[in-house]
Amino acid sequence: MNENEITSKIIGGAIEVHKQLGPGLLESAYEFCLAHELRTQNLKVETQVTLPVVFKGIKLEAGYRLDLLVEDRIIIEIKAVEELANIHLAQTLTYLRLGGFRLGLLINFNVPKLVDGLKRVVND
Repeated sequence: MNENEITSKIIGGAIEVHKQLGPGLLESAYEFCLAHELRTQNLKVETQVTLPVVFKGIKLEAGYRLDLLVEDRIIIEIKAVEELANIHLAQTLTYLRLGGFRLGLLINFNVPKLVDGLKRVVND
């Protein structure tokens, strides 16, 4: 399955979770439900994946965690905030760089329409 097919499934799953739950919950609730929804679509999903920082050749366990990692290549950063800020985008891009991933989705569930809370982030 290519990245576009996977992201299409992820977005569809996120829309389904948002339809069922609506805005206003904690990020952890959306994370759990989205992971479940994606697994029902036969996608490999890992939650709270440790992301080490490598500094001058030293691997540091600095406490960074990916919310979701799908099919070992697409990260999902989940938010439940008033609105996405530039720092959320920067955080997602940093996670992509640290993990050596190319593609991520930043999803804010605290919006009336989920499409308004979706951002595709690419690490070139």
